[in-house]
Amino acid sequence: MAVKKKLREYILENYLFTDDQTALNNADSFLDLGIIDSTGIMEVIFFIEEEYGISVEDDEMIPENLDSIDNLVAFITKKTAP
Repeated sequence: MAVKKKLREYILENYLFTDDQTALNNADSFLDLGIIDSTGIMEVIFFIEEEYGISVEDDEMIPENLDSIDNLVAFITKKTAP
């Protein structure tokens, strides 16, 4: 899936500073593992808004939508579905 691949690459390069795909599992919590802090989550939001042409509303800024690759993919898929 192109969305998952692009998100993994973004997180690995910008927060883990690696291209090692084994450094992150798709279900890993960014916050629990200290990968991304609250400022980093805002950067991820800006990235997905720009990349996928969606708007993340204040009430959508919750871990269930943004705290892992899997959560991000599900959220983006839901927001871009016709």
